[in-house]
Amino acid sequence: MKSYKCQVISDELPRPVGAAASRHSSLVTRHSSAFSLVELLVVITILGLLAGLAVPALKDMGKSNVQISATRQMLDDVGRARQLAMSQRTTVYMVFVPTNFWVPTWMDTSGNVTPAFTSLTPVQQMAVTNLMDKQLSGYRFMSYGRLGDQPGQHSWHYLDDKWQSLPEGSLISTYKFYISRTAPVALTIPDWKNQHLNSDGNVIYPFQTNAFPFPTEDSPRLILPCIAFNHQGRLVQQITTDGVDSYLFTSDAYLPLMQGVVAYGVNPSTKAPVPTFLKPADILERPPGNGTSIGYNVIHIDALTGRATLEKFKLQ
Repeated sequence: MKSYKCQVISDELPRPVGAAASRHSSLVTRHSSAFSLVELLVVITILGLLAGLAVPALKDMGKSNVQISATRQMLDDVGRARQLAMSQRTTVYMVFVPTNFWVPTWMDTSGNVTPAFTSLTPVQQMAVTNLMDKQLSGYRFMSYGRLGDQPGQHSWHYLDDKWQSLPEGSLISTYKFYISRTAPVALTIPDWKNQHLNSDGNVIYPFQTNAFPFPTEDSPRLILPCIAFNHQGRLVQQITTDGVDSYLFTSDAYLPLMQGVVAYGVNPSTKAPVPTFLKPADILERPPGNGTSIGYNVIHIDALTGRATLEKFKLQ
């Protein structure tokens, strides 16, 4: 029987006898590349320049988002006040929180004034304290009577659960709260007169006012700034003569918005807000003058329809 031998054929080249084992240099040597110091410095410089350009843009984007959110919220809530007036078949007030609102005197249902703040119950005082952070930014919907009330049994109603507030960093322009019964102070915005002609002499006047139960439905009344919509959704102003209320159709209303903060007082130990008299320097506009600058944002409410739109600077 024949036997066969198997020979393994290697694909490696034969090595000379006595030669030391070796491997090809391409399998052993690893060549690595690195940045030089000059190249690293150039890259770091470029990254620094890009960061310097990007950071301000990101900051402005944040401010722009706050401004857009505040504008959208105010447009929506003005529209809600109008819809409430029509659905409730009554006059609905959008009541705003001014600064130092606890300093004036409250009045009872007969118009008799009482000492400010100290005349309130502890619960009412707590409610006032909780509104410290809503100065120039807070508001609420109220009505005198509503659908279903019996004739002669009208009373004040709060139409929502709590006081609303604009997003943090957004305020209603302080000019809207400069209440003067004899000579209203007009808000001056550059180019507003040329761009937005209206029946008010081309200016933005402060809020009208009315007496509302504040800060709760069972509280004494306090004179506060407001705008009002009647059951047709039109802007109106309440006039009270000899105890009889009447309503006059008013002209267009404007709500100028600005970016800033109110530096209200806080308790050093508990960090809770406390009633502290605010001075003009405590209202910080950031950046300064943005509420009346060329980049103004003003909510325009048409008197006839009650509909709100946004007015902005228009390039000529």
